[in-house]
Amino acid sequence: MESDFLGKVAVITGAGGVLCSTMAKALAAKGAKIAVLDLKAENADVVANEIKQLGGQAIGVACNVLDKASLHAAREMINIELGLCNILINGAGGNHPKGTTSKPFFEIDDLNAGEDLKTFFDLDPEGIKFVFELNFIGSLLPTQVFAKDMIGREGSTIINISSMNAFKPLTKIPAYSGAKAAISNFTQWLAVHFAKTGIRVNALAPGFFLTEQNRTLLTNTDGSLTPRGNTILEHTPMGRFGEPDDLTGTLLWLCGEGSKFVTGVVVSIDGGFSAFSGV
Repeated sequence: MESDFLGKVAVITGAGGVLCSTMAKALAAKGAKIAVLDLKAENADVVANEIKQLGGQAIGVACNVLDKASLHAAREMINIELGLCNILINGAGGNHPKGTTSKPFFEIDDLNAGEDLKTFFDLDPEGIKFVFELNFIGSLLPTQVFAKDMIGREGSTIINISSMNAFKPLTKIPAYSGAKAAISNFTQWLAVHFAKTGIRVNALAPGFFLTEQNRTLLTNTDGSLTPRGNTILEHTPMGRFGEPDDLTGTLLWLCGEGSKFVTGVVVSIDGGFSAFSGV
């Protein structure tokens, strides 16, 4: 067990998922005490137990990032069992089918295509609202609750999760792209707002990583790539999807002393996707 973050408390929302559970384990391996927050208690407990089996300290906490009462209850438990939050990772997020179009490009004939085709004009406002709330409000509320424990404590850090969509909106998913653009803007706003308090605020912007949320969109059941998966790799100069561990180096840097004068940045971790023009 290394000691870069020994004694520090890291609160990670959405930590039952593939990417955020990897972040949790990386911080635990450096000595941090981890609060694994997830909407489902069983998912949180699985990750917390894995950390403990590896010699780390962690607790699983069921928490709804859209419910302030749930967040306050989580904070109370964490303060008692682990201590005050030093590091907050706003990892909860995702997309929804109701905020997604069937095709990347609208064509005139689509107006009469029938119910099987979902065009821009058929997008459900409730689905779009869900995506914005989960990604943006789901980062704002945990920050309101846990940042109070960070005020005036040097070395406190907030990490938001943006996306390549924030720089270049992907076809078919306007709600998710817009929500992640809001996260990037919110990261800069918070960094300025908290600059006098000892809190730094930055964001990771992952490129394309295979997760349970997107696996069926990018790969077929036999493991081969879908057309969308092929297009993504054709536009990723390094020619592969990201692995969860590809995020940890940047995460540990942004949470540690090596970046103590870095705040308000959104770091792309995308295999060159954002730098490639396509030609």
